Amino acid sequence: RNLLDMDTFSKSDPVVVLFVQGSGSSEWKEFGRTEVIDNTLNPDFVRKFVLDYYFEEKQNLRFDQEPLRSHSAVLGVQDFLGQAFVALGEVIGSQRGRLERALTGVPGKRCGTILLLAEELSNCRDIVTMQLCANKLDKKDFFGKSDPFLVFYRSNEDGTFTICHKTEVVKNTLNPVWQPFTIPVRALCNGDYDRTVKIDVYDWDRDGSHDFIGEFATSYRELSRAQSQFTVYEVLNPRKKCKKKKYVNSGTVTLLSFSVESEFTFVDYIRGGTQLNFTVAIDFTASNGMPSQPTSLHYASPYQLSAYALALKAVGEIIQDYDSDKLFPAYGFGAKVPPDGKISHQFPLNNNVDNPSCAGIEGVLESYLQSLRTVQLYGPTNFAPVINQVAGTAAQVTDGSQYHVLLIITDGVISDMLQTKEAIVTASALPMSIIIVGVGPAEFEAMEELDGDDVRISSRGRYAERDIVQFVPFRDYVDDSGNQVLSMARLAKDVLAEIPEQLLSYMKTRDIKPRRADP
Repeated sequence: RNLLDMDTFSKSDPVVVLFVQGSGSSEWKEFGRTEVIDNTLNPDFVRKFVLDYYFEEKQNLRFDQEPLRSHSAVLGVQDFLGQAFVALGEVIGSQRGRLERALTGVPGKRCGTILLLAEELSNCRDIVTMQLCANKLDKKDFFGKSDPFLVFYRSNEDGTFTICHKTEVVKNTLNPVWQPFTIPVRALCNGDYDRTVKIDVYDWDRDGSHDFIGEFATSYRELSRAQSQFTVYEVLNPRKKCKKKKYVNSGTVTLLSFSVESEFTFVDYIRGGTQLNFTVAIDFTASNGMPSQPTSLHYASPYQLSAYALALKAVGEIIQDYDSDKLFPAYGFGAKVPPDGKISHQFPLNNNVDNPSCAGIEGVLESYLQSLRTVQLYGPTNFAPVINQVAGTAAQVTDGSQYHVLLIITDGVISDMLQTKEAIVTASALPMSIIIVGVGPAEFEAMEELDGDDVRISSRGRYAERDIVQFVPFRDYVDDSGNQVLSMARLAKDVLAEIPEQLLSYMKTRDIKPRRADP
C-alpha cells in the first residue's frame, strides 16, 4: 500500500521478492517472487508462497519491494522500494493471520506498507471412525472356527497397494464384530474419495501364516454412504471361485457405522484467537556461583550472554510472536530478597508483586540482570511454588482462549520433588505446559523423571492427565564453535517442538474447538 513512485511518466511496476534465512544462520536466500503488476502503487499480488511452518523455529522472512523498469529488465537491476523483516510466527500469531508492516530502507522517505496474509493449506484433515462385522465366514481352523481379522489397503497411483490398517483378531467365530477404529482420510485414500480401498479377510494363525479367507473392494465415497444405511459386501476368494462352480462367496462383511470429523491443528487455534502466555522462572540458588565471577552460570561477560540469558532468549523470542500484549511475568526462586532477606521461591524479577510482568523478552532480561545485583543467591531449589502460581492463573480461564507456557531455567538437583510432582499432576488438567532447561554440568536424572515421556508422572496414586513437561540440558545444544545464535536455535527447536501437540491434547480432552476467525 502507498508505495514509492519511482517512474517519471507513470506509476511504478512493483514486484515482491521473498528471502528466507536458515535456522541459526545470518545468510538470506531468495525463495521466490510475485508476479509484476503494472502501473500501480497499491498492488494486490496473486502469486502465493508455500512455506513449511515450524512452531519451534524462528523462521525469519525478508520481503523486498522493487519496481520493474520495463518488461525486459532483469530482476536485480530495479530501483529499491523498501523492505520488511518479519518472522513467520508473527504473521500466524497475528489476528486472523493478517499482519501489516511498514516498508523501510529508503532514507528520508516513507515507503508505504506491506500486508501479509497467512493461511494453513488444508491437506485432507478429516478422520474417519467406522465399525464392521462379518457373517458366515469360511471355517479355516481344524478344531474350531476361524479367528478373523481385516487388513485395509490404499491403492497407489501405479496400481500397487499399501497397507493402511489392521483390525484386532476376534477369536473362534465365523460371525465377528470388530471394535470401532479411527483412521485419517489421507491414510485411507490420500484424499481421493474415488480411489480403490481393498480389504482382505484373514484367519489368524499363531505362527504368522495367516489363512486368506477372501477380499472385497470399495472406496471412501462408497463407505461414506453407510452414514445413512448399512452396506453389505460379499467376501470373495478368487481361487475358490475358479475351482468351484457352485461357489457363491466366503461370507459377507457389513459396515455398521461410519462417521467423519475434522482434526483441528495448532494453527486453527492460533488463528481462532488462542493466546500463548509466557512465564519465566529463573534459579537464583547459591550453587550457580557468585554472578560477578566468570565461573558463575549467571556471569555475563561483555562479549557473550550467560547460559540463563541464552535459554531465555531462545525460547522467549519464538513464543512472544503468539502473545499479543508481549507482557511476560518473570520470577526468581531460591534467593534471599530485600528488604528483610527472607528466602523466596517466587519473587518478581521486576520487584513489583502486584504486576510481575515485563515488557518483551528484553524487559525480562533487564529485570533478571537487575535482580542479580539486588538479591542474595541462596537455596533450596524448589519448583512447586512457581508451578502452582502459574497453574492458579491458568485455572482462571479454561475455555481455550488462553494457554500458558512456563519456562524454568535451573542449574541443579530439585529439592521439593514430591511437591513438584503433585503440582505437575494438578497442572496437567489445565491449559499449560512446562519447559525445564538445565544449565551447567550437573546430573539431571530427577528432571528426566518429570519429563514423563517414558513413564507418565504420578503423585499419591493420581496420574497426570497429559504429558506437559519437556526437559532438556542446555549443554547438549551448545555449538562447538561458540556460535550462540546456532546454540539458541537448536535449543528452541527441541524444547518447543512438543508445545503444539500439548496444546492440542488439552483442547481435545476438553472438546474445545477453535473459534472461527472473523471474515
